[in-house]
Amino acid sequence: MLASIPLYERFQRILASKSPAKSHTFQPLWRIGLGLAVASASMAVAALVEVKRREAAHKNATLSFFWLGWQYLILGVSDMLILGGMLEFFYSEAPDSMRSMSTSLSWCSTSMGYFLSSFLVSIANSVSGKFGKEWLGGADGNHSRLDLFCTLYGLSTLSKVLNYIYWAMKY
Repeated sequence: MLASIPLYERFQRILASKSPAKSHTFQPLWRIGLGLAVASASMAVAALVEVKRREAAHKNATLSFFWLGWQYLILGVSDMLILGGMLEFFYSEAPDSMRSMSTSLSWCSTSMGYFLSSFLVSIANSVSGKFGKEWLGGADGNHSRLDLFCTLYGLSTLSKVLNYIYWAMKY
């Protein structure tokens, strides 16, 4: 996430120098929406990597640990866009007396998202267990269905993007 901030700033300067008209691409609400979309893409990448890892495991081959880097790289960029956009939005829109509380709300929403993600794991295991075998869990990760969970999580994030777009356009 930290490495993506200077890259983002550089990319923003390059685009600003080529386009004299003010671009809406880097406004806070656009930045948050782009970050949410990128988070959904990171879950798609995670699902694809898990499919590749399971195929390799069934062939008794190994897959390099560095395949995980792609999803974490994309997720870091997503976090930078979302958190940076939220902080920028709160500082530009909130009254001076509410700025520190707004900053706290951005971190609270992030932590609540992580908490709800663990709740989603429990729900996915409960529902998938009723239809056969739990997706996540067990001693052997090669028999779990992390790819299906990542797909479910990606679709959940995509619905969050659509919900966000609806409310952001009303703002």
